[in-house]
Amino acid sequence: MKIFLDANILVSVLNKEYPVFSYSSRVLSLTENARFKVYTSPLCLAIAYYFAEKKNGNHVARQKINLLAGKLHITVMDARLVAETIKNRQIHDFEDGLQYHSAMESGCKCIVSEDTDDYYFSEIETMKSRQFLEKYVF
Repeated sequence: MKIFLDANILVSVLNKEYPVFSYSSRVLSLTENARFKVYTSPLCLAIAYYFAEKKNGNHVARQKINLLAGKLHITVMDARLVAETIKNRQIHDFEDGLQYHSAMESGCKCIVSEDTDDYYFSEIETMKSRQFLEKYVF
């Protein structure tokens, strides 16, 4: 199963933000499970880096992003996805629209986000990390 991790999942892991960390770190660990292909976007990595750098400094943030980038599949974001996001009148938050379209383009069946309400327009399943684990892992 292909799943897409939103930036808030990555941030919660990199910055050990409890109580979400307990669940988001388990979801991220699914990169080691053959049943799952775990994706994120370049934009999610950039957002995660920004928050990791604020908390841990540049050097540690770079190390953490390097580790993530080596474990995750990275979606493509291009001019066509930008145009699709702009064209979709249901999408009010441009960044969420880009994440959604990159997840769709990569064939992801679920978006894992702690802000599931941001994906009110989604045609694919969207759930919080705990819900995802309960439904697909435990």
